[in-house]
Amino acid sequence: MAELIDGKKISLLIKDEVKDHVSKLKEEGKEKALAVILVGEDPASQVYVRNKKAGCEYVGIRSESYELPEDTSEEEILSLIDRLNADDKINGILVQLPLPKHIDEDKVLLRIDPKKDVDGFHPVNVGNLSIGTPGFISCTPNGIIQLLKKSGINAEGKHCVIIGRSNIVGKPMANLMLRENATVTICHSKTVNLKEICKTADILIVAIGRAKMVDASYVKPGAVVIDVGMDRDENGKLCGDVDFESVKDVAGYITPVPGGVGPMTIAMLLYNTSGGDYDL
Repeated sequence: MAELIDGKKISLLIKDEVKDHVSKLKEEGKEKALAVILVGEDPASQVYVRNKKAGCEYVGIRSESYELPEDTSEEEILSLIDRLNADDKINGILVQLPLPKHIDEDKVLLRIDPKKDVDGFHPVNVGNLSIGTPGFISCTPNGIIQLLKKSGINAEGKHCVIIGRSNIVGKPMANLMLRENATVTICHSKTVNLKEICKTADILIVAIGRAKMVDASYVKPGAVVIDVGMDRDENGKLCGDVDFESVKDVAGYITPVPGGVGPMTIAMLLYNTSGGDYDL
């Protein structure tokens, strides 16, 4: 039976560290503030925004919410971002994705000042991560690194297989695991012999977007399995990309869904907004 990696517990540890850091900054007369832009009424996005607001309140970061109607024009959003970029009292800007179809997401994300890009999506921050220079790191991949470290799992010299090559998870995850001195293989929908490659992994990170795709036949006994997926099964129940019931009897460590990677994403967003320049 695999040891459970408790993302709720670890995320709370990180939030408490962020809270202490923010408190010290306040004693020095420095306040941190996050501006969140939500366009439309997507129920999942509304939940994520509420969670981010609650997280800010917990750690002592001021939050400003801009909840705009579905038909808001691209020009209006870009104008708002320009104002927030110029506002010295705002040090973090987050645009909740997805945006309505008439808005160019890439154009919007590019408009955010890289020094306020607490999501870590701007090409400047992606480039910094790639070459190992300071900058904001994507929250979900960085959260996974913290899950491993705070669970006592050393990635150095290990073979890490990542299923998924997205700009948000797969690619930055590969760079972070290289930074931890792991040997990294990235797999995707066109990979040949996927199952065989996965079975060589000491650390298997699954971000493919297909409910319960990875079962025990993909997993080497004793491997660490990190499930980034957020799906619904045939009964409409929340699940991950990993078939938890099948894999938990083979893996050495495993993250649950929910309660694994998800809470870490918000914790690392708060860390980035607080400065993202201190050790956790």
